Amino acid sequence: MSRQDINRSGEMEVFVSVVERGGFSAAATARRMTPSAVSKLVARLETRLGARLVNRSTRKLQLTPEGCAFYERSIAILADIAEAERQASTGEEASGRIRINTSGSFGNHVLAPLVPAFMALHPAVTLDISHTDRIVDLMEERADVAIRAGPLKNSSLIARKLGATGKIIVASPDYLKHHGEPRSVADLHRHCRIGFSYARAVEGWPLREDGETVSVPITPGVQVGDGEAMRHLALSGAGLARLAAFTVRADIDAGRLTPVLDEANPGDLEEFYAVYMGQGGPLPTRVRALLDFLAGHVRL
Repeated sequence: MSRQDINRSGEMEVFVSVVERGGFSAAATARRMTPSAVSKLVARLETRLGARLVNRSTRKLQLTPEGCAFYERSIAILADIAEAERQASTGEEASGRIRINTSGSFGNHVLAPLVPAFMALHPAVTLDISHTDRIVDLMEERADVAIRAGPLKNSSLIARKLGATGKIIVASPDYLKHHGEPRSVADLHRHCRIGFSYARAVEGWPLREDGETVSVPITPGVQVGDGEAMRHLALSGAGLARLAAFTVRADIDAGRLTPVLDEANPGDLEEFYAVYMGQGGPLPTRVRALLDFLAGHVRL
């Protein structure tokens, strides 16, 4: 079969049915196919992709890592197709409320400056923006989109990458005047290191020392629940803080904060994603408009 003869969207629809209904028989009933036809279709798909998508050796259907990745992308692609068809047939304008949940740092330093341009493009849309650094349940919080750092863990959600930012250790000039500037990683134990009060994907500060990356424990004298509060504590002279570059760039340029131990920075990046529900039909036009706008305008 030539590549032109392959119905990729049809294959994706059948595969998604297999995953969401938990097996070939249930998917066959939903798609009005025979279980044998569904099984053969998935087998052909695996052969074409060169990867096993499902493990068939157990009673319960199990996705392989490649299967999980293909399922999540299939959900997104099918939603894009449905939305494109709907917009083409109705000429629907983006309108209505979009509930956005994001961290205070991203909301203040990245999202807020973009809001006027988005509203000018979509005057019939209203934005409801809430700030929190904790991980939220989109359904429970009734949020359309959450903007978060780090990898996606919940397979019922879809993440669209917005960019990545470096991390910088900073302190106020006043703090450095009174406590001195650390000249090595070993000097950090003499300084107050402001930390987060919630679990992080990476505990400690990764820093370069003697050609290797080491993790320096925080053992903070001060803990906070969000990055913006940490920034304000650093500005007030409470201690050292390791923050996303976009959070402190303006403060560094204005001389309100000073980078510390730049030579020990390992160059690690923190990725930011717009996260949204990937099941239950195509995305509303207003949400799709926001996702497309953010993907094209966010600069970290």
